[in-house]
Amino acid sequence: MKIGDKIPEKLGHDAEGKELTAADFAGKKLVIYFYPKDSTPGCTAEACSIRDGYGALLAAGYSILGVSKDSEASHRKFAEKYSLPFPLISDTDLALNEAFGVWQKKKMAGREYMGTVRTTFVINENGIVIDIISKVDTKDAASQILNLNK
Repeated sequence: MKIGDKIPEKLGHDAEGKELTAADFAGKKLVIYFYPKDSTPGCTAEACSIRDGYGALLAAGYSILGVSKDSEASHRKFAEKYSLPFPLISDTDLALNEAFGVWQKKKMAGREYMGTVRTTFVINENGIVIDIISKVDTKDAASQILNLNK
């Protein structure tokens, strides 16, 4: 997915099993952020930054969706533990990760493996990607989004 691309209609299921689609967000600005794993230090810092900036993000007109390959049950625990006020999509089949191009080869400690590359996509009211944050500051993720148009 690159700037100018239209997001897929089917986005996936949230922690409660509700199917979310692009049409649910028609006419609204949307932030979809991809992260590797619930309850890991970087992913928790990112989710909490977005939680803490949620009021400002809403005031700026954004809806927020988090996406990882974790299960709905894992997302429920993560969202409850950290009081996350936005939906988390369970992408266990990696369809959304692959559609957005964030499921990639990664390297850690000399080992190569496939995983989610932490990336934030900003989508306009028509479902078109207008910005991509590829160098996410996990501790300041909300400000990164809010500062895009300044």
